[in-house]
Amino acid sequence: MNRRHPHVYATILMLLAVLMFALMDAGLKLLSPRYPSLQLAALRGLSSLPLVSAWVLATVPLRSLLRVHWPLHLLRGALGVAMMVGFVYGLRTMPLSTAYAIFFVSPLLVTAMAGPLLKEKIGGGRWVAIVIGLAGVLVILRPTGEGMMTAGGLAVLIAAICYAVGAITVRMLAQRDSTQAMVFWFLLLLSLGAWALALPGWKPLADGDIWIIAGIGLAGSLAQVALTEAFRRGEASLIAPLEYTALVWGVALDVALWGVLPDGVTWIGAGIIVASGFYLLRRERVHVESEHP
Repeated sequence: MNRRHPHVYATILMLLAVLMFALMDAGLKLLSPRYPSLQLAALRGLSSLPLVSAWVLATVPLRSLLRVHWPLHLLRGALGVAMMVGFVYGLRTMPLSTAYAIFFVSPLLVTAMAGPLLKEKIGGGRWVAIVIGLAGVLVILRPTGEGMMTAGGLAVLIAAICYAVGAITVRMLAQRDSTQAMVFWFLLLLSLGAWALALPGWKPLADGDIWIIAGIGLAGSLAQVALTEAFRRGEASLIAPLEYTALVWGVALDVALWGVLPDGVTWIGAGIIVASGFYLLRRERVHVESEHP
């Protein structure tokens, strides 16, 4: 019975992390009509940085944050800026749940990139799942003469690609740097990079938006810590599929805050992407268990 407790805690932490990220994204969507995407990307990082910094400094020595692989951290920071800008831009034009459905293609892209970049063996079944998942994205975007392919949809897709490349860098960094160092430098570089780019067009913050920004920072910090603890306590193949619960929160927040729902075609595309993701995670678990019974 005791062996199951870590997985129970990991499941709870992962569900909490997904909820907190959904609340953070809802806050960004609320602010997206009033501020430039670059400014919101900077505010997302800056609002979370104090709390995350306190967590990092309380758990690891300060010197461990300085002895890191700087080129990969700088690349990940640049990818983070592009990802946040693309995602926030997309949130302006589409429901939160639709943006999530497109973004769910990122685990498929990570698997596809792991072959050439990490020299991991990708079997034929996985490639089929990747192609089917990408077809699900095309279903959502509907790139036809009468389709709804929009700049916002393409921006979210580009954000998913940046996220996938960033995940590959995390796999490389995890071999030499601590989780705390990766979280800290990602947020700091995201904040500074987006702030520097946003500075020429920076808009003064409205008083009523301060509380939303504070909520974004709190939710983002709690989500990051919960996510880290979830993967530390539980098996990745068991808790990673819980990320798809974001679609449930996205639909709930869309209805509660904006009174909208995804259309039928979006649901079909989302189902194709999620099914492909589950298949890949299942194949990964079978592969790991076959090598390490």
